[in-house]
Amino acid sequence: MSSSIRAPKGVAEYVAPSAEVFLAVREALVAPARLAGYGYQELPIFEDTELFVRGVGESTDVVSKEMFTFTDRGGRSLTLRPEGTAGAIRAIIQHGLDRAGLPVKVWYAGPCFRAERPQQGRFRQFSQVGVEAVGSEDPALDAEVVALADAGFRGLGLRNQRLLLNSLGCRSCRPGYREVLTGFLATLELDPATAERARLNPLRVLDDKRPELQAALVAAPLPIDHLCQECRDHYDQVREDLRVLGVRWQEAPRLVRGLDYYTRTAFEFVHDDLGAQSGIGGGGRYDGLMADLGGADLSGIGFGLGIDRTMLALAAEGVSPVTRPRCDVFAIPLGPIAKTRLLAIVAQLRAGGAAADLAFDNRALRGAMKAADRSGARLALILGDTELAADALVVKDLVTGAQRTVPLDTAAATVLADLTGLASPTPGDRPATSQQEEQK
Repeated sequence: MSSSIRAPKGVAEYVAPSAEVFLAVREALVAPARLAGYGYQELPIFEDTELFVRGVGESTDVVSKEMFTFTDRGGRSLTLRPEGTAGAIRAIIQHGLDRAGLPVKVWYAGPCFRAERPQQGRFRQFSQVGVEAVGSEDPALDAEVVALADAGFRGLGLRNQRLLLNSLGCRSCRPGYREVLTGFLATLELDPATAERARLNPLRVLDDKRPELQAALVAAPLPIDHLCQECRDHYDQVREDLRVLGVRWQEAPRLVRGLDYYTRTAFEFVHDDLGAQSGIGGGGRYDGLMADLGGADLSGIGFGLGIDRTMLALAAEGVSPVTRPRCDVFAIPLGPIAKTRLLAIVAQLRAGGAAADLAFDNRALRGAMKAADRSGARLALILGDTELAADALVVKDLVTGAQRTVPLDTAAATVLADLTGLASPTPGDRPATSQQEEQK
């Protein structure tokens, strides 16, 4: 007998009930951006490989080691997206969104792919929520983007995350800092791979997490000490605006993030309960990226928040995000005529915004009530020959056990009204199915 096919290794896959948590986390992370006027983008999962080579940076681990790249039947090199920003900016350029007014503010969500060694919090397929704001150099926009991420995490009930903040300088002051840093790195004994990374982009060496290299970098010059006056003023204003918005942060002078396009403001949210893979989201400003990808020379800032990592952080804190019940109302027909009548009522309930389901396969009352409990529904509708004769049905509260009879012709409206005044049930709230119901 052949073995069953399983999901590929390193894929973050969710089924009920964890899939409901996934949806709740995604919606909570997105909600602040939608309230701030960010419009939705649906982006391709794969792009021209050159987009990521130019946009993310040839010296990054993402491009040099981690991309899933393939050649299509036309001989074109394509890559599953390893991150969202490059594709979002490509779409803004291609569709001329920047010509319709600035800043362009967009959000997106979906899977990303990196060929990494799977471990806790590090997947080959993972999901992110991202925002991009393009066309303004205003430090208040930096603060807004950071605050949106902070609001998303706090809206889920997270409390133990830390926001790390730094400034990486601009095209005017970065070359001078790069020269100073290159001179310092030349005094260290670097392995060939690290030396090559230092040659391509010395700031990337600061991002190396190996303890022995971090120890060697203790005396390394820092970006914050080599900012031009304009960058210093910009960073000061970002921090002041964050204070106004009530967002707390920690200075992180060695934070450079893992992608080459960052300039000026860089930030990362970390959660110490997650161990080595502590980052749950981050981003920064990328003042040259749009021009590098063939668009106008416009500033931009954005973030990517990890849905999978956020779920791990919630679990570490013992926080359960609010999820919508899979089912509000479960209808139980006892006979073919009752089934036809309840099909219509279930359709009316769904049209009214309630999540409603029906017991199929002509189940007896006992089995149907067990299915109602499993569904998570708050109310059960029971319709049999006795109820049909009275042109009514039984509405049973599956938490309190209370039940009443309501007319069939007003049942949908009555149940919808009942639902507005009821709290969602929680596991363990339900009384045991009565002996009378089991025997009916």
